[in-house]
Amino acid sequence: MKDAAKSDLYATIVDEYATVEAFASLLAFEEKALCSANSLEQLSPILDSKTELTEKLATLEKQRDQHLAALGLPAGWIGMEAAAADDARLAQQWALLQQSADRARRRNTTNGVLIRVRMDYNRRALNALSAPPAQQDFYGPDGRFSIAG
Repeated sequence: MKDAAKSDLYATIVDEYATVEAFASLLAFEEKALCSANSLEQLSPILDSKTELTEKLATLEKQRDQHLAALGLPAGWIGMEAAAADDARLAQQWALLQQSADRARRRNTTNGVLIRVRMDYNRRALNALSAPPAQQDFYGPDGRFSIAG
């Protein structure tokens, strides 16, 4: 039983690693889209894929916790550390998963900064466009300069 549970746990960790790597790659595409001028049409499919991968990761995490429970270990990081302590192959895959998750976390943080910068730029542009002119002399709707008075 324990060998089957460890084998299932290993397979789940491998699948989690592949999914996190796919997610990190998607974040790289998102970063490029956020830096481009016409990102709106690029971001929609990226968001859909991110949602799918996030759901898959949540499912895999639940599976991992179930496999840990079958081994008599606690869920989450503590259980994985205990399982990895007894199995070098599992420890190696667990380390790869953690490294991949860390890379994805850093990319996600970078993308969050890019989104905040873009939102701030848009807010300032809207404020500038909606503010009344500072002086009365301004060009009119026909594009000609007119002097008020």
